[in-house]
Amino acid sequence: MAKSINQVILMGRLTRDPEQRTTTTGKTIASFGIAVDRGGQEDAADFFNVTAWEKLGDLVIQYLAKGRRVLVQGRLRQDTWDDKETGKKQSRIEVVATDVTFLDGPNGESGSDNGSSARSSGSNSSSNNSAPKDVVIQDIDDKPIDLSEIPF
Repeated sequence: MAKSINQVILMGRLTRDPEQRTTTTGKTIASFGIAVDRGGQEDAADFFNVTAWEKLGDLVIQYLAKGRRVLVQGRLRQDTWDDKETGKKQSRIEVVATDVTFLDGPNGESGSDNGSSARSSGSNSSSNNSAPKDVVIQDIDDKPIDLSEIPF
């Protein structure tokens, strides 16, 4: 039998400031929305609700605000419930974030060297907030490469 996959990657702008909640067990949740432009269609966008749990949620609350650009990776979750007033079945699909990459700098400047990433793994979240460093090679000689020195 084939393995199932539930993975989504979205890049867009926050439509509102993140909101923080706490569960009855003490876990923190950050909720925010993003708008993803539809390529080639003017004034057209898709809107998604996103939740980030625990440490990842704390980082989202601390560093993100309405209008900031982000790359969100995660999975889709569907909630269903009965409406108390009408009794009809209701449903909602949201993105549960496992990784959020901040694409703008702290003052909203865009640029690839300003991006940082926050990642969640499983139920216990950890963060990796360091951007990769560029390595500059200053002296390059013209000696041939000795293939016996390559470890693989």
